[in-house]
Amino acid sequence: MGCAAGVTAAKALARDATPPSLPLIDSHTHFYDPARPEGVPWPPKDDAVLYRPVFPREWERLVEPIGPAGTIVVEASPWVEDNQWLLDLAERHAAERLPGMLGIVGVVGNLPLDDADCGKLIDRFASHRLFRGIRTHGDKVLAGLQDSTYAGHVARLVERDLTLDLNGGDAFAAADSLATRFPSLRIVIDHLGNTRITPDGPTAEWLGAVGKVAVHPNVFMKLSGLVESAARSMQVSKPPTQAGFYERWLEAVWKAFGERRLLFGSNWPVADRAASYGDVHALAASFVRGRGAEAERWLFNAASQAAYRWG
Repeated sequence: MGCAAGVTAAKALARDATPPSLPLIDSHTHFYDPARPEGVPWPPKDDAVLYRPVFPREWERLVEPIGPAGTIVVEASPWVEDNQWLLDLAERHAAERLPGMLGIVGVVGNLPLDDADCGKLIDRFASHRLFRGIRTHGDKVLAGLQDSTYAGHVARLVERDLTLDLNGGDAFAAADSLATRFPSLRIVIDHLGNTRITPDGPTAEWLGAVGKVAVHPNVFMKLSGLVESAARSMQVSKPPTQAGFYERWLEAVWKAFGERRLLFGSNWPVADRAASYGDVHALAASFVRGRGAEAERWLFNAASQAAYRWG
C-alpha cells in the first residue's frame, strides 16, 4: 500500500473522530535500512513491499492526520548491534520530529536469552532510557525455561523493569509459563497470538488459550496483525478491513483482558502487505469508539505505558 492511500484513509477517519485527549501511541512499528553497508537480515531482498529504507519520518507522515503520536519500535533483526542502531536512530530523530510528534518513545529489542552472556547485554541496553524490553519466540521460551541460565536472564528483565514480547510459536503456553514463574514480569502477546482469521470465526483452541493467559494480570495483548493474519489465513492479498469482520476476535480479547491490557499496534510497514495504515488504525478505532473515551484512551495510549513504562 502506498503512503498516499494510508494518509487518505487516516484523514477520513480524523474528520469523524473525537480528538484524542492523549497522543496516539502505536506500540508496534519496524524501522530499518537495507541501504546501509552491512545490509539487513530482514526483510529479504525479494520482498517487494518491505525491502526498502523505512524511517520514522515516513511513519509520522502517515499518522499525522490522526493527531499527535509516538511509537514503540520493535527490533526484528537478530543482530545484537541492531539494537544500538535503533537507539541511535531514536536519538537522531528526536531532533527531526514533525511538530506535535513524540517520535520513538520506546524500543523493544532483540537479544539472545539463550546466550551465556545475555545478562551483560541486558544490562548494557537497559541503561538507555528508551530501551523498554525485548521480543522473543514462544517456543524458545518453553525450551529455555528448563535451563537455569536462561531463567536467570528472564529474571534479569524483571530486575531491570523490562517487558517481554512474545511473537510466534506457542506464545500462549509461553506466556502462561512465564507469568506463573515470574508474576512481576510484564508480558505482551503480539498480533493476537498469530491466530488464523477466516470467515469461520475464532477456533475453540484459540479462545481457550486467550481465556487461560488473561487470568494473569501481568499479561497484555497487542491488538495488531489482524489484516496480515486474515490475508495469510484466507490466502488473499486484500482482506476485509471493516471492524465487523474481526469483531469475534476483538470481542474475545476485550472480554478476557479488559480495556487496560489491550494496546494498539499497527505492525507497520508489514501491514502494508494487506492494508493501508489508515485502514489498520480505523479498524481498531471503530471497534473501541462505542466503548467510551476511557476505553479509547487505554487502547491508544495508557495501556502501552502500563505495558512498557515508556516516558
